[in-house]
Amino acid sequence: MPDIAAIVVSPDQWMPRGDAPGVAPEQFSKHCLAQGDSWFTIGGVPPWITNNLLSHMVFSLSACIVNCALPGKQLAHMVDTTRHRRFLQLLRGRTAHKWNVILLSAGGNDLIDAALSPPTAPRANRLLLTVAEWDATRPAPARYLSPEGWATFGTHLDAVFEQFLAERDKGINASVPVVLHSYDVAVPRNAGAGFGIGPWLHAAFEAYGIPDDDRVEVAVALLEGLRALLASMVAARPEANVWLVDTIGTLTRALHSDDGESGDWENEIHPTRAGYARLAQRWRPVVEACW
Repeated sequence: MPDIAAIVVSPDQWMPRGDAPGVAPEQFSKHCLAQGDSWFTIGGVPPWITNNLLSHMVFSLSACIVNCALPGKQLAHMVDTTRHRRFLQLLRGRTAHKWNVILLSAGGNDLIDAALSPPTAPRANRLLLTVAEWDATRPAPARYLSPEGWATFGTHLDAVFEQFLAERDKGINASVPVVLHSYDVAVPRNAGAGFGIGPWLHAAFEAYGIPDDDRVEVAVALLEGLRALLASMVAARPEANVWLVDTIGTLTRALHSDDGESGDWENEIHPTRAGYARLAQRWRPVVEACW
């Protein structure tokens, strides 16, 4: 099959205003609408350090990706008609277009926010247990995880994803395929994205006093738990035309002791350019199977 790099454009380039130049949709065989977090936008400061996942998408047909993503965006915000009006307009509003597929990068920031919930929060509102709550008879990583908090998180994720699908199904894009992904394991380490942004899991584990020797194992449990939740959301909706790209095990892990680029990771939670290219290879067969 040929390798044709996808062209990524902004909503303003797709729907130009006035005399501004725009793209010609008829030049592309497939049209994709993308929404998501920093894996679809920027993963470091300055922005050109890590690039993003969409910029490495390659398919056998020409494709244009209209990218509505913003760094740090959470799944719960994706259907906010006030803050993200352009995405909803392109999805089911006045300027809606009939898309071949919707690409979604979501859930990772929700997980990090839940992990960063302070130790003073109710047990059902945090993913991690305080030192006083640890049960020494339980092995790592279960010793450090809150089952009540995980249940709350799963309910939250499922509810906002259901809302997202409801928005999709309100207009001409009803039942159009949605492709989302799991997140490969980010090793908790003191490696922020620059200008005081991050670290994330490292900060959460510091706040809860999780021992260094157990931190990678806890991170694996969190990211694999998120993958299981996403997979269950997809399996529970067999008629919804939702597809999951499983990326865990794709990237070379960073070393816990490194505070900069390490393995396929530019910083704690964002891959390098080479890392994103590897992840994009996992997306290709799934996207081409559903569009």
